Amino acid sequence: MTQIAQTPKPPYYAVIFTSVASKIDDNYAETANRMLELAQQIDGYLGIESARQDLGITVSYWRDLESIKVWKNQQQHLVAQQLGKQKWYQAYSVRIAKVERDYEF
Repeated sequence: MTQIAQTPKPPYYAVIFTSVASKIDDNYAETANRMLELAQQIDGYLGIESARQDLGITVSYWRDLESIKVWKNQQQHLVAQQLGKQKWYQAYSVRIAKVERDYEF
């Protein structure tokens, strides 16, 4: 089911991962699911939103920059990052932004 992440009142942080997939799918879905499980275990994880067509966009939300750093350096995530560079992505970009205001409908 697709849903919008329920985030707390700002400020908090967003990590925006934008990617172009390669044609290699070797265990990608399984690894992506495992990365979500691991991220959810990190203190400071707030939620995630993701969409993929030709361009993939995943936005994960975090309490603070320290939580993002812990996620970036998580051992299994480091392995997945290397596999992404070697197999799964033609290109990607990571942006980190501070959310200062949000509203919803």
